Amino acid sequence: MSGNGEALVRITPAPARGMIALRGAPDGGGLAAAVRKASGLDLPPVRRVTFGAEGARALAWMGPDEFLLMLPPEETDAALAGLEAALAGDFALVADVSDMRAVFRLEGAGWRETLAKLCPVDFAPAAFGPGDIRRSRAAQVAAAVWCEAEDVAHIACFRSVAGYMGDLLANAARPGGATGLYGRG
Repeated sequence: MSGNGEALVRITPAPARGMIALRGAPDGGGLAAAVRKASGLDLPPVRRVTFGAEGARALAWMGPDEFLLMLPPEETDAALAGLEAALAGDFALVADVSDMRAVFRLEGAGWRETLAKLCPVDFAPAAFGPGDIRRSRAAQVAAAVWCEAEDVAHIACFRSVAGYMGDLLANAARPGGATGLYGRG
């Protein structure tokens, strides 16, 4: 157990981003083409996130027929309109959920230990690496966690519980709280 007085990870609210929820058949209709045209991103495989080259956009698998497009806030309205127009004849749902969710960025080698204290997910590097996403719970809060890079992860929750989530994360990352679960600390 670490007793060095340093927090396990740096936790910050992620910058505002546009978020568009998409529901539709990934292997039929025009969902893949519409998303590609609106964002430049391909639909990700199961439990994965596709990141744009410049890092401003990401497309997350959220379920068998559900995806979450994240993009700069100023691009949300145009992407939403383009997706709605492209999918008008398909059985699909397109919804702006930007104001519905809060996202926290966890930066540092201790993010795996911090989240392992809260989520029933195997965060070992071999099981959860860059580009992986899981929908789960953090204590009693529905959440989605994705790994952006080896030492960077994000956790999203409903905005109504963002204060509680922030407190959970801060408590789990307290100085001296390293467990050594993933060989660090």
